[in-house]
Amino acid sequence: MSVSETSLPVVLLLGEILFANAEWEALATIGELRQVNDGCREQFLSDCRSGVYDGVVVISRTYDSVQLTGRFDQELVDALPQSLQFISHNGAGYDQIDADACTARGISISNTPGAVDASTANTAIYLLLGALRRIHIPTLALRSGQWRGHMGLGHDPEGKTLGILGMGGIGSAVARRALAFDFKIQYHNRHPLPPDQNPFGATYVDFETLLRTSDAISVHLPLGVGTRGLIGKREFAMMKEGVVIVNTARGPIIDEEALVEAVESGKVFAAGLDVYEKEPEVSEGLVDNENVVLLPHVGTATYETQHKMESLAIANVRSALEKGMLLTPVSETRKSKL
Repeated sequence: MSVSETSLPVVLLLGEILFANAEWEALATIGELRQVNDGCREQFLSDCRSGVYDGVVVISRTYDSVQLTGRFDQELVDALPQSLQFISHNGAGYDQIDADACTARGISISNTPGAVDASTANTAIYLLLGALRRIHIPTLALRSGQWRGHMGLGHDPEGKTLGILGMGGIGSAVARRALAFDFKIQYHNRHPLPPDQNPFGATYVDFETLLRTSDAISVHLPLGVGTRGLIGKREFAMMKEGVVIVNTARGPIIDEEALVEAVESGKVFAAGLDVYEKEPEVSEGLVDNENVVLLPHVGTATYETQHKMESLAIANVRSALEKGMLLTPVSETRKSKL
C-alpha cells in the first residue's frame, strides 16, 4: 500500500520537529507530509519492504530518529522505497547514514553545516578552559560541602599552542574564539586553508607535528573510515606530557581505552569530552576520573541552534521539492553530480 493520498510528492519525517513547526507545516502546500515518531528498526524495515512508504520522495530525519530506524546502513538503504530521491539529515555529522550506499542508489543527502558551528565551538571552548583548570574537582567539592576540596593548580591559556584537528566550519569557529584567550593556533586539515579563510592566522602543520607540539588538541573531524580510531596509543605517545584533549566531534575518532590510560598516567593532564566511542555508554575510566570534564553530547543543545538546524533541514526539503536539488549536499552527493 502506498502512503500517497494526494498528487503531491510525499515527504516522510523521521522523528519530531520541536522548534521550526511553522516552516514544516508550510511544506504542506507543496508536499504530502507524513511522520514516523515511534517504532523500531525491525518495524521500519518491514514497512519499507511491504510498500508502506512507496511514493516517498524525500525523507527528513532527525539525529535521534536513529532510535526508530537504526543506522541507514546497506540493509536499510536497500529496503528504502524506489521513489526516494533525497534524504535531508538534521545534523552536521552524518555518520548515521551510509552515504556511499545512498549514492549508489542515486539518493542525494544533505546535512546542516554552518547551523551548528557557533554552538559546538562554544562548547569546545567551555571544555577546553574547564580541562585546563581541571574544573570538575572544585565543582564537585563545593557541591559536596568541601569548599575547594583537593584541587591543585590549573593552567592559563595565554601563550599555549592549540592544535585544531579539522579546520572546517566548527574548527574555524573554535580558532576565532581561541584568539580571545591568546592561544597560538595551529591546525591540520586535508588541505591548507586559503588566506581568505584563515583570518586568525593559524599555522598549517602535518598531523604528527600537531600531535608533538600542541599544548592542547581540539578534535573537529567527521567520522569516517579514515578517522575512526585516528587517535590511539601511538598518537598519545607522540604528544607532549600534560597535553589537554578536547573532543566535540565524534567519539570513535579517539580510542577511548587509550584515552583512559593516557589520563590515568598523567600523559594527558585533562580531557574535555562531549562525545563518546559507544554513546550513550561512557567508559567507567572516564566517569571515575576527576580530571575529565564530561558532557552528554549537548554541543548543539540550545534553542537557537536547534531552530537553525531544523530550519535548514526543512529548507533542504523545500529545495528538493521545488528545484530538484539540495541546498547543502554532503560531499558524496556533490562528487556524484560532477
